[in-house]
Amino acid sequence: MLQPTARCILLLGATGTIGSATAQALLQRGFDVVCVTRRETDLPKGIERRISDVTDMDTLRRDVFEGVPYDAVISCLASRTGAPADAWAVDYGANLNALTAAAEAGARHFILLSAICVQRPKLGFQQAKLAFESKLKQSDLRHSIVRPTAFFKSLSGQIARVQAGKSYLLFGDGALTACKPISDGDLAAYLVECIDNDARWNSILPIGGPGPALTPRDMGEKLFELAGREPKFRKVPIAMMDLTIGGLTLAGKLSAPLAAKAELARIGRYYATESMLVWDASAQRYDAAKTPETGEEALFGYYEQVLKGQTDVDLADHAVF
Repeated sequence: MLQPTARCILLLGATGTIGSATAQALLQRGFDVVCVTRRETDLPKGIERRISDVTDMDTLRRDVFEGVPYDAVISCLASRTGAPADAWAVDYGANLNALTAAAEAGARHFILLSAICVQRPKLGFQQAKLAFESKLKQSDLRHSIVRPTAFFKSLSGQIARVQAGKSYLLFGDGALTACKPISDGDLAAYLVECIDNDARWNSILPIGGPGPALTPRDMGEKLFELAGREPKFRKVPIAMMDLTIGGLTLAGKLSAPLAAKAELARIGRYYATESMLVWDASAQRYDAAKTPETGEEALFGYYEQVLKGQTDVDLADHAVF
């Protein structure tokens, strides 16, 4: 059983991609770590598990916070689909439960994994994230709100297409958007370093991986090069996406499943047309130079590992994003 300590960290969302990397980063730095899961699952050796439901406040208080004086909470919670109902239940509701219980239990710091896309909110899940960010900033706890750019896995959905000799799909001309991709390990390290780095306290922290910023066309061209294939691109007009969204939205008035598909299509369009960089409101544009960087792992090195079979791409919840 874990012994109470002032360096005990509660990690939420530990079974997800970033949560798993964060658990490892915490262990490597010598923290005592408690993770919350709904059921028995594999966790790294040295982590204490608390089985609970983060959407149920009474259960969370009893099973997770009772008797353990957490120094900080790191939340990597995120809705799986991005659908509004799911987002409000998890990105807002579950996080708010954890914040409330943490404050009651005397925790001092709440570190939130948010998303850089909330800068220009047009979707339900972004509104849910922003609503919780607001609650966190208004709380008495010290806070660090981390807004990362695109993850490696979310930019790896077309590796299999290229390997199969198919065209790389581009939305518009392939240069509509850009990002500074960040690896799981580099983002996990950044999150954990928020615990002791007072420059990251009570702050909103947009963060990317090591530059330069890359467009989808940049990624496609490098992927073909690494795969030893001639580049083949197929451009998908944004107008085609708009037509699809319009049709699904209309049909969704009569069908809940089609309404859900319409929302997923809107999410896809957002990521096809909005950069994952810091938004300069005064200039009304995304600014790569103003997007902070961290870490050393580069997207193209990850692509090379995947192509060589040294690592797998399990898109899971990253299939849409």
